[in-house]
Amino acid sequence: MRESLSHQAVKGVMWSAVERFSVQGIQFVLSIIIARLVLPSEYGLIAMLGIFLAIAQTFVDSGFSNALIQKKDRTEVDYSTVFYFNIFIALVVYGMLFISAPYISSFYREPELTTVTRWAGLNVVLNGFSIVQRAKLTIRVDFKTQAKASLMAVIVSGLIGVLLAYRGYGVWALVFQTLSSSLLNTLLLWMFARWLPLLCFSWESFKSLFSFGSKLLLSGLLHTIYINLYSLVIGRRYSAMDVGFYNRASQFSGFPSTNIVGIITRAIYPLQCEMQDDDERLNTSFIQYLRMSCYIIFPLMTVLGVLAEPLVRLLLTDKWFLSSELLSILCFAYMWYPVMVINNQILNVKGRSDYFLKAEIIKKVVAIAILCATLPFGVRVLCWGIVLYNFFDMGIIIYYSRKVISTGYREQARNIVPLFMLSTVMGALIYMSRQFLLDSLLCQLIVGCMVAFVSYVLFGFLFQVREFQRLLVSLKKFR
Repeated sequence: MRESLSHQAVKGVMWSAVERFSVQGIQFVLSIIIARLVLPSEYGLIAMLGIFLAIAQTFVDSGFSNALIQKKDRTEVDYSTVFYFNIFIALVVYGMLFISAPYISSFYREPELTTVTRWAGLNVVLNGFSIVQRAKLTIRVDFKTQAKASLMAVIVSGLIGVLLAYRGYGVWALVFQTLSSSLLNTLLLWMFARWLPLLCFSWESFKSLFSFGSKLLLSGLLHTIYINLYSLVIGRRYSAMDVGFYNRASQFSGFPSTNIVGIITRAIYPLQCEMQDDDERLNTSFIQYLRMSCYIIFPLMTVLGVLAEPLVRLLLTDKWFLSSELLSILCFAYMWYPVMVINNQILNVKGRSDYFLKAEIIKKVVAIAILCATLPFGVRVLCWGIVLYNFFDMGIIIYYSRKVISTGYREQARNIVPLFMLSTVMGALIYMSRQFLLDSLLCQLIVGCMVAFVSYVLFGFLFQVREFQRLLVSLKKFR
Protein backbone atom coordinates (compact mmCIF):
# COMPACT_ATOMS: atom_id res chain seq x y z
CA MET A 1 0.00 0.00 0.00
CA ARG A 2 2.86 2.38 0.80
CA GLU A 3 4.42 1.94 -2.63
CA SER A 4 1.02 2.33 -4.24
CA LEU A 5 0.32 5.60 -2.43
CA SER A 6 3.82 6.86 -3.19
CA HIS A 7 3.34 6.12 -6.88
CA GLN A 8 -0.07 7.81 -6.80
CA ALA A 9 1.47 10.86 -5.15
CA VAL A 10 4.14 11.19 -7.84
CA LYS A 11 1.66 10.74 -10.67
CA GLY A 12 -0.85 13.02 -8.99
CA VAL A 13 1.67 15.80 -8.41
CA MET A 14 2.97 15.55 -11.96
CA TRP A 15 -0.44 15.65 -13.63
CA SER A 16 -1.56 18.36 -11.24
CA ALA A 17 1.54 20.28 -12.34
CA VAL A 18 0.69 19.70 -16.00
CA GLU A 19 -2.80 21.09 -15.44
CA ARG A 20 -1.73 24.08 -13.39
CA PHE A 21 1.24 25.16 -15.48
CA SER A 22 -0.21 24.44 -18.90
CA VAL A 23 -3.34 26.34 -17.94
CA GLN A 24 -1.74 29.03 -15.82
CA GLY A 25 1.20 29.37 -18.20
CA ILE A 26 -1.07 30.03 -21.16
CA GLN A 27 -3.28 32.23 -19.02
CA PHE A 28 -0.21 34.13 -17.85
CA VAL A 29 0.96 34.78 -21.41
CA LEU A 30 -2.51 35.83 -22.51
CA SER A 31 -2.87 38.14 -19.49
CA ILE A 32 0.39 39.85 -20.44
CA ILE A 33 -0.91 40.40 -23.98
CA ILE A 34 -4.19 41.78 -22.66
CA ALA A 35 -2.36 43.96 -20.10
CA ARG A 36 -0.45 45.57 -22.96
CA LEU A 37 -3.76 46.35 -24.69
CA VAL A 38 -5.76 47.72 -21.75
CA LEU A 39 -5.04 50.38 -19.13
CA PRO A 40 -4.07 49.73 -15.48
CA SER A 41 -7.28 51.51 -14.46
CA GLU A 42 -9.36 48.99 -16.47
CA TYR A 43 -7.62 46.11 -14.73
CA GLY A 44 -8.34 47.95 -11.51
CA LEU A 45 -12.09 47.86 -12.12
CA ILE A 46 -12.06 44.04 -12.19
CA ALA A 47 -9.76 43.93 -9.16
CA MET A 48 -12.24 46.10 -7.23
CA LEU A 49 -14.84 43.36 -7.66
CA GLY A 50 -12.41 40.69 -6.48
CA ILE A 51 -13.54 40.64 -2.85
CA PHE A 52 -17.25 40.36 -3.75
CA LEU A 53 -16.78 37.62 -6.36
CA ALA A 54 -14.37 35.68 -4.14
CA ILE A 55 -16.73 35.77 -1.17
CA ALA A 56 -19.58 34.63 -3.40
CA GLN A 57 -17.53 31.70 -4.70
CA THR A 58 -16.53 30.71 -1.16
CA PHE A 59 -20.21 30.51 -0.18
CA VAL A 60 -20.97 28.32 -3.18
CA ASP A 61 -18.34 25.74 -2.26
CA SER A 62 -19.17 26.00 1.47
CA GLY A 63 -16.26 23.68 2.28
CA PHE A 64 -18.23 20.72 0.89
CA SER A 65 -15.58 19.85 -1.68
CA ASN A 66 -12.98 19.26 1.03
CA ALA A 67 -15.59 17.50 3.15
CA LEU A 68 -16.29 15.01 0.33
CA ILE A 69 -12.59 14.33 -0.16
CA GLN A 70 -11.93 13.96 3.58
CA LYS A 71 -14.86 11.57 4.13
CA LYS A 72 -13.87 7.93 3.64
CA ASP A 73 -17.34 6.36 3.28
CA ARG A 74 -18.83 8.89 0.85
CA THR A 75 -21.83 7.76 -1.26
CA GLU A 76 -23.68 8.87 -4.38
CA VAL A 77 -26.28 10.42 -2.09
CA ASP A 78 -23.53 12.59 -0.59
CA TYR A 79 -22.44 13.76 -4.03
CA SER A 80 -25.99 14.55 -5.12
CA THR A 81 -26.77 16.41 -1.91
CA VAL A 82 -23.70 18.61 -2.31
CA PHE A 83 -24.52 19.24 -5.98
CA TYR A 84 -28.05 20.52 -5.34
CA PHE A 85 -26.96 22.58 -2.35
CA ASN A 86 -24.19 24.22 -4.38
CA ILE A 87 -26.60 25.19 -7.18
CA PHE A 88 -29.12 26.63 -4.72
CA ILE A 89 -26.47 28.71 -2.94
CA ALA A 90 -24.99 29.85 -6.27
CA LEU A 91 -28.32 31.25 -7.41
CA VAL A 92 -28.99 32.93 -4.06
CA VAL A 93 -25.52 34.50 -3.97
CA TYR A 94 -25.77 35.71 -7.56
CA GLY A 95 -29.14 37.28 -6.76
CA MET A 96 -27.51 39.17 -3.89
CA LEU A 97 -24.70 40.35 -6.18
CA PHE A 98 -27.20 41.50 -8.80
CA ILE A 99 -29.15 43.56 -6.26
CA SER A 100 -25.98 44.93 -4.64
CA ALA A 101 -24.34 46.01 -7.91
CA PRO A 102 -25.47 49.70 -7.73
CA TYR A 103 -24.22 49.96 -4.14
CA ILE A 104 -20.83 48.47 -5.09
CA SER A 105 -20.61 50.98 -7.92
CA SER A 106 -21.50 53.84 -5.57
CA PHE A 107 -18.95 52.69 -2.97
CA TYR A 108 -16.10 52.92 -5.47
CA ARG A 109 -17.59 55.92 -7.29
CA GLU A 110 -17.27 53.99 -10.58
CA PRO A 111 -20.65 54.02 -12.47
CA GLU A 112 -19.59 51.29 -14.93
CA LEU A 113 -19.24 48.77 -12.12
CA THR A 114 -23.00 48.19 -11.87
CA THR A 115 -23.21 46.44 -15.22
CA VAL A 116 -19.77 44.85 -14.87
CA THR A 117 -20.73 43.28 -11.51
CA ARG A 118 -23.92 41.76 -12.88
CA TRP A 119 -22.13 40.13 -15.80
CA ALA A 120 -19.00 39.04 -13.93
CA GLY A 121 -21.15 37.55 -11.15
CA LEU A 122 -22.46 34.90 -13.55
CA ASN A 123 -19.12 33.11 -13.04
CA VAL A 124 -20.34 32.11 -9.59
CA VAL A 125 -23.34 30.25 -11.02
CA LEU A 126 -21.32 28.59 -13.79
CA ASN A 127 -18.65 27.37 -11.37
CA GLY A 128 -21.27 26.00 -8.99
CA PHE A 129 -22.26 23.38 -11.56
CA SER A 130 -18.79 21.79 -11.65
CA ILE A 131 -17.68 21.57 -8.00
CA VAL A 132 -18.79 17.97 -7.49
CA GLN A 133 -17.31 16.81 -10.80
CA ARG A 134 -13.97 18.30 -9.85
CA ALA A 135 -14.13 16.76 -6.37
CA LYS A 136 -14.81 13.29 -7.82
CA LEU A 137 -11.81 13.59 -10.14
CA THR A 138 -9.62 14.80 -7.28
CA ILE A 139 -10.64 11.84 -5.10
CA ARG A 140 -9.54 9.55 -7.94
CA VAL A 141 -6.28 11.59 -8.20
CA ASP A 142 -7.28 12.12 -11.84
CA PHE A 143 -5.67 15.43 -12.64
CA LYS A 144 -5.04 14.39 -16.23
CA THR A 145 -8.73 14.78 -17.05
CA GLN A 146 -8.92 18.09 -15.21
CA ALA A 147 -5.90 19.26 -17.20
CA LYS A 148 -7.65 18.52 -20.50
CA ALA A 149 -10.76 20.47 -19.54
CA SER A 150 -8.88 23.43 -18.10
CA LEU A 151 -6.42 23.67 -20.98
CA MET A 152 -9.09 23.72 -23.68
CA ALA A 153 -11.16 26.25 -21.76
CA VAL A 154 -8.31 28.65 -21.11
CA ILE A 155 -7.06 28.61 -24.71
CA VAL A 156 -10.47 29.40 -26.21
CA SER A 157 -11.40 31.99 -23.57
CA GLY A 158 -7.96 33.57 -23.76
CA LEU A 159 -8.24 34.07 -27.49
CA ILE A 160 -11.65 35.65 -26.96
CA GLY A 161 -10.17 38.02 -24.38
CA VAL A 162 -7.24 39.02 -26.60
CA LEU A 163 -9.52 39.64 -29.60
CA LEU A 164 -11.89 41.83 -27.56
CA ALA A 165 -9.00 43.75 -25.97
CA TYR A 166 -7.44 44.33 -29.40
CA ARG A 167 -10.75 45.71 -30.67
CA GLY A 168 -10.85 48.18 -27.77
CA TYR A 169 -13.45 46.63 -25.46
CA GLY A 170 -11.30 47.37 -22.38
CA VAL A 171 -12.72 45.97 -19.16
CA TRP A 172 -15.31 43.93 -21.10
CA ALA A 173 -12.53 41.88 -22.65
CA LEU A 174 -11.63 40.74 -19.14
CA VAL A 175 -15.27 40.07 -18.17
CA PHE A 176 -16.08 37.90 -21.18
CA GLN A 177 -12.76 36.10 -20.99
CA THR A 178 -13.58 34.83 -17.48
CA LEU A 179 -17.19 34.03 -18.37
CA SER A 180 -16.25 31.97 -21.41
CA SER A 181 -13.56 30.17 -19.40
CA SER A 182 -16.02 29.20 -16.64
CA LEU A 183 -18.67 28.07 -19.12
CA LEU A 184 -16.32 25.93 -21.22
CA ASN A 185 -14.58 24.40 -18.21
CA THR A 186 -17.90 23.42 -16.64
CA LEU A 187 -19.22 21.86 -19.86
CA LEU A 188 -16.00 19.88 -20.39
CA LEU A 189 -15.92 18.59 -16.81
CA TRP A 190 -19.48 17.33 -17.22
CA MET A 191 -18.45 15.54 -20.41
CA PHE A 192 -15.25 14.03 -19.01
CA ALA A 193 -16.41 13.12 -15.47
CA ARG A 194 -19.48 11.30 -16.80
CA TRP A 195 -21.39 11.80 -13.57
CA LEU A 196 -25.05 12.74 -13.14
CA PRO A 197 -26.68 13.56 -9.79
CA LEU A 198 -29.40 11.39 -8.34
CA LEU A 199 -32.83 12.92 -7.90
CA CYS A 200 -32.47 13.08 -4.13
CA PHE A 201 -31.36 15.36 -1.31
CA SER A 202 -30.45 13.88 2.08
CA TRP A 203 -30.63 16.08 5.16
CA GLU A 204 -28.66 13.46 7.09
CA SER A 205 -25.88 13.62 4.51
CA PHE A 206 -26.03 17.41 4.49
CA LYS A 207 -25.67 17.64 8.27
CA SER A 208 -22.77 15.19 8.29
CA LEU A 209 -20.83 17.05 5.61
CA PHE A 210 -21.76 20.49 6.91
CA SER A 211 -20.42 19.71 10.39
CA PHE A 212 -16.97 19.54 8.82
CA GLY A 213 -17.46 21.91 5.89
CA SER A 214 -19.10 24.76 7.83
CA LYS A 215 -15.91 25.44 9.77
CA LEU A 216 -13.95 25.42 6.53
CA LEU A 217 -16.54 27.80 5.09
CA LEU A 218 -16.03 30.29 7.90
CA SER A 219 -12.26 29.91 7.69
CA GLY A 220 -12.39 30.31 3.93
CA LEU A 221 -14.53 33.43 4.23
CA LEU A 222 -12.10 35.05 6.65
CA HIS A 223 -9.16 34.25 4.41
CA THR A 224 -10.96 35.34 1.23
CA ILE A 225 -12.03 38.64 2.76
CA TYR A 226 -8.49 39.33 3.93
CA ILE A 227 -6.84 38.44 0.61
CA ASN A 228 -9.18 40.72 -1.33
CA LEU A 229 -9.52 43.43 1.29
CA TYR A 230 -6.42 45.23 0.03
CA SER A 231 -7.93 45.82 -3.40
CA LEU A 232 -11.07 47.13 -1.70
CA VAL A 233 -9.33 49.61 0.62
CA ILE A 234 -6.83 50.73 -2.02
CA GLY A 235 -9.66 51.31 -4.48
CA ARG A 236 -11.64 53.26 -1.88
CA ARG A 237 -8.77 55.33 -0.44
CA TYR A 238 -6.60 55.77 -3.53
CA SER A 239 -7.56 55.10 -7.18
CA ALA A 240 -8.39 52.43 -9.75
CA MET A 241 -4.87 52.83 -11.15
CA ASP A 242 -3.31 52.08 -7.75
CA VAL A 243 -5.53 49.00 -7.51
CA GLY A 244 -4.29 47.97 -10.95
CA PHE A 245 -0.63 48.29 -9.92
CA TYR A 246 -1.19 46.40 -6.66
CA ASN A 247 -3.33 43.71 -8.28
CA ARG A 248 -0.83 43.09 -11.07
CA ALA A 249 2.05 42.83 -8.54
CA SER A 250 -0.02 40.51 -6.35
CA GLN A 251 -0.90 38.24 -9.29
CA PHE A 252 2.72 38.03 -10.46
CA SER A 253 4.07 37.31 -6.97
CA GLY A 254 1.36 34.78 -6.20
CA PHE A 255 1.71 32.91 -9.47
CA PRO A 256 4.66 30.62 -8.57
CA SER A 257 3.85 30.03 -4.91
CA THR A 258 0.09 29.50 -5.02
CA ASN A 259 0.23 27.34 -8.13
CA ILE A 260 3.11 25.08 -7.10
CA VAL A 261 1.86 24.68 -3.54
CA GLY A 262 -1.63 24.10 -4.92
CA ILE A 263 -0.26 21.40 -7.22
CA ILE A 264 1.42 19.56 -4.36
CA THR A 265 -1.29 19.92 -1.72
CA ARG A 266 -4.16 19.10 -4.07
CA ALA A 267 -2.45 15.88 -5.11
CA ILE A 268 -1.38 14.74 -1.64
CA TYR A 269 -4.55 15.74 0.25
CA PRO A 270 -6.66 12.69 -0.73
CA LEU A 271 -3.64 10.44 -0.14
CA GLN A 272 -2.92 11.91 3.28
CA CYS A 273 -6.59 11.48 4.15
CA GLU A 274 -6.12 7.76 3.49
CA MET A 275 -3.32 7.63 6.09
CA GLN A 276 -4.96 9.99 8.58
CA ASP A 277 -4.99 7.30 11.29
CA ASP A 278 -1.29 6.42 10.88
CA ASP A 279 0.47 9.24 12.75
CA GLU A 280 4.00 8.12 11.98
CA ARG A 281 3.49 7.96 8.22
CA LEU A 282 1.48 11.16 8.23
CA ASN A 283 4.20 13.05 10.10
CA THR A 284 6.85 11.73 7.70
CA SER A 285 4.86 12.82 4.66
CA PHE A 286 4.23 16.21 6.27
CA ILE A 287 7.96 16.92 6.66
CA GLN A 288 8.73 15.56 3.21
CA TYR A 289 6.22 17.76 1.40
CA LEU A 290 7.00 20.80 3.56
CA ARG A 291 10.68 20.60 2.63
CA MET A 292 9.98 19.86 -1.02
CA SER A 293 7.57 22.79 -1.33
CA CYS A 294 10.01 25.20 0.30
CA TYR A 295 12.92 23.89 -1.78
CA ILE A 296 10.99 24.76 -4.93
CA ILE A 297 9.27 27.98 -3.80
CA PHE A 298 12.13 29.76 -1.99
CA PRO A 299 14.43 30.08 -5.03
CA LEU A 300 11.58 30.89 -7.43
CA MET A 301 10.34 33.76 -5.28
CA THR A 302 13.90 34.98 -4.81
CA VAL A 303 14.50 35.09 -8.57
CA LEU A 304 11.19 36.85 -9.21
CA GLY A 305 11.80 39.40 -6.47
CA VAL A 306 15.33 40.32 -7.58
CA LEU A 307 14.40 40.50 -11.28
CA ALA A 308 11.03 42.24 -10.76
CA GLU A 309 11.94 45.53 -12.45
CA PRO A 310 13.31 44.20 -15.77
CA LEU A 311 10.53 41.61 -15.89
CA VAL A 312 7.71 44.15 -15.48
CA ARG A 313 9.21 46.71 -17.84
CA LEU A 314 9.82 44.15 -20.57
CA LEU A 315 6.58 42.20 -20.34
CA LEU A 316 4.08 44.90 -19.43
CA THR A 317 5.84 48.03 -20.74
CA ASP A 318 6.87 51.07 -18.69
CA LYS A 319 3.26 52.06 -17.94
CA TRP A 320 3.27 49.28 -15.31
CA PHE A 321 6.71 50.22 -13.89
CA LEU A 322 5.36 51.30 -10.49
CA SER A 323 4.15 47.77 -9.78
CA SER A 324 7.72 46.35 -9.89
CA GLU A 325 8.70 47.55 -6.40
CA LEU A 326 5.45 46.19 -4.98
CA LEU A 327 6.22 42.90 -6.72
CA SER A 328 9.63 42.62 -5.03
CA ILE A 329 8.08 43.18 -1.59
CA LEU A 330 5.21 40.72 -2.14
CA CYS A 331 7.61 38.03 -3.37
CA PHE A 332 9.16 37.99 0.11
CA ALA A 333 5.67 37.63 1.60
CA TYR A 334 4.56 34.79 -0.71
CA MET A 335 7.83 32.96 -0.12
CA TRP A 336 6.37 31.57 3.12
CA TYR A 337 3.11 30.46 1.56
CA PRO A 338 3.97 26.71 1.53
CA VAL A 339 4.64 26.68 5.28
CA MET A 340 1.23 28.18 6.00
CA VAL A 341 -0.75 26.04 3.56
CA ILE A 342 0.80 22.67 4.43
CA ASN A 343 0.28 23.31 8.16
CA ASN A 344 -3.31 24.32 7.42
CA GLN A 345 -3.93 21.21 5.37
CA ILE A 346 -2.74 18.81 8.05
CA LEU A 347 -5.55 20.07 10.29
CA ASN A 348 -8.09 19.19 7.60
CA VAL A 349 -6.51 15.77 7.08
CA LYS A 350 -6.96 15.02 10.79
CA GLY A 351 -10.53 16.31 10.68
CA ARG A 352 -9.77 19.23 13.03
CA SER A 353 -11.56 21.98 11.15
CA ASP A 354 -12.28 23.49 14.59
CA TYR A 355 -8.56 24.20 15.04
CA PHE A 356 -8.48 25.50 11.48
CA LEU A 357 -11.26 27.97 12.26
CA LYS A 358 -9.75 29.11 15.58
CA ALA A 359 -6.39 29.74 13.92
CA GLU A 360 -8.04 31.66 11.09
CA ILE A 361 -9.96 33.93 13.46
CA ILE A 362 -6.81 34.83 15.42
CA LYS A 363 -4.78 35.36 12.23
CA LYS A 364 -7.33 37.67 10.68
CA VAL A 365 -7.65 39.79 13.83
CA VAL A 366 -3.89 40.33 13.60
CA ALA A 367 -4.16 40.95 9.84
CA ILE A 368 -6.83 43.66 10.19
CA ALA A 369 -4.77 45.38 12.90
CA ILE A 370 -1.72 45.44 10.60
CA LEU A 371 -3.82 46.68 7.67
CA CYS A 372 -5.28 49.55 9.72
CA ALA A 373 -1.81 50.50 10.98
CA THR A 374 -0.23 50.60 7.52
CA LEU A 375 -3.12 52.04 5.46
CA PRO A 376 -2.30 55.75 6.00
CA PHE A 377 1.25 55.35 4.69
CA GLY A 378 0.60 54.27 1.09
CA VAL A 379 0.49 51.09 -0.97
CA ARG A 380 4.21 50.32 -0.52
CA VAL A 381 3.90 50.20 3.28
CA LEU A 382 0.71 48.16 2.94
CA CYS A 383 2.76 45.51 1.10
CA TRP A 384 5.37 45.44 3.88
CA GLY A 385 2.46 44.92 6.27
CA ILE A 386 1.56 41.78 4.31
CA VAL A 387 5.11 40.51 4.85
CA LEU A 388 4.78 41.08 8.59
CA TYR A 389 1.40 39.34 8.68
CA ASN A 390 2.80 36.22 7.00
CA PHE A 391 5.25 35.71 9.87
CA PHE A 392 2.40 35.98 12.37
CA ASP A 393 0.39 33.57 10.22
CA MET A 394 3.14 30.94 10.33
CA GLY A 395 3.55 31.23 14.08
CA ILE A 396 -0.17 30.86 14.76
CA ILE A 397 -0.89 27.95 12.40
CA ILE A 398 2.16 25.96 13.57
CA TYR A 399 0.89 26.34 17.14
CA TYR A 400 -2.31 24.53 16.15
CA SER A 401 -0.79 22.00 13.74
CA ARG A 402 1.60 20.70 16.39
CA LYS A 403 -1.47 19.65 18.36
CA VAL A 404 -2.22 16.97 15.74
CA ILE A 405 1.32 16.03 14.60
CA SER A 406 4.64 15.86 16.42
CA THR A 407 6.36 18.57 14.36
CA GLY A 408 6.52 21.96 16.07
CA TYR A 409 8.40 25.23 15.68
CA ARG A 410 11.92 23.93 16.21
CA GLU A 411 11.60 20.93 13.91
CA GLN A 412 10.01 22.93 11.09
CA ALA A 413 12.60 25.70 11.39
CA ARG A 414 15.41 23.13 11.33
CA ASN A 415 14.04 21.79 8.05
CA ILE A 416 13.34 25.02 6.17
CA VAL A 417 15.91 27.59 7.39
CA PRO A 418 18.85 25.94 5.53
CA LEU A 419 16.77 26.01 2.33
CA PHE A 420 16.04 29.71 2.89
CA MET A 421 19.75 30.45 3.37
CA LEU A 422 20.62 28.76 0.06
CA SER A 423 18.02 30.89 -1.70
CA THR A 424 19.37 34.04 -0.04
CA VAL A 425 22.87 33.34 -1.36
CA MET A 426 21.43 32.68 -4.81
CA GLY A 427 19.52 35.99 -4.66
CA ALA A 428 22.72 37.87 -3.78
CA LEU A 429 24.50 36.33 -6.80
CA ILE A 430 21.63 37.35 -9.11
CA TYR A 431 21.61 40.89 -7.73
CA MET A 432 25.37 41.25 -8.28
CA SER A 433 25.04 40.02 -11.87
CA ARG A 434 22.45 42.75 -12.53
CA GLN A 435 24.87 45.50 -11.57
CA PHE A 436 27.04 44.73 -14.58
CA LEU A 437 24.10 44.87 -17.03
CA LEU A 438 22.19 48.00 -16.06
CA ASP A 439 21.82 49.16 -19.66
CA SER A 440 19.99 46.06 -20.91
CA LEU A 441 16.79 44.79 -19.33
CA LEU A 442 16.76 41.66 -21.48
CA CYS A 443 20.33 40.76 -20.54
CA GLN A 444 19.51 41.27 -16.86
CA LEU A 445 16.70 38.74 -17.17
CA ILE A 446 18.63 36.17 -19.18
CA VAL A 447 21.85 36.34 -17.14
CA GLY A 448 19.92 36.48 -13.86
CA CYS A 449 17.96 33.31 -14.73
CA MET A 450 21.16 31.56 -15.84
CA VAL A 451 22.89 32.45 -12.56
CA ALA A 452 19.83 31.19 -10.64
CA PHE A 453 19.71 27.87 -12.52
CA VAL A 454 23.43 27.16 -12.24
CA SER A 455 23.57 28.03 -8.53
CA TYR A 456 20.39 26.01 -7.83
CA VAL A 457 21.84 22.88 -9.45
CA LEU A 458 25.32 23.46 -8.02
CA PHE A 459 24.03 23.89 -4.46
CA GLY A 460 21.90 20.77 -4.87
CA PHE A 461 24.98 18.69 -5.68
CA LEU A 462 27.46 20.37 -3.32
CA PHE A 463 25.25 20.25 -0.24
CA GLN A 464 23.60 16.95 -1.20
CA VAL A 465 20.13 18.40 -0.77
CA ARG A 466 17.83 15.39 -0.63
CA GLU A 467 14.94 17.29 -2.26
CA PHE A 468 17.12 17.83 -5.32
CA GLN A 469 17.67 14.09 -5.61
CA ARG A 470 13.97 13.38 -5.08
CA LEU A 471 13.04 15.79 -7.85
CA LEU A 472 15.33 13.96 -10.24
CA VAL A 473 13.91 10.57 -9.22
CA SER A 474 10.30 11.81 -9.47
CA LEU A 475 10.90 13.14 -12.97
CA LYS A 476 12.24 9.75 -14.04
CA LYS A 477 9.17 7.98 -12.58
CA PHE A 478 6.72 10.18 -14.46
CA ARG A 479 5.80 8.46 -17.71
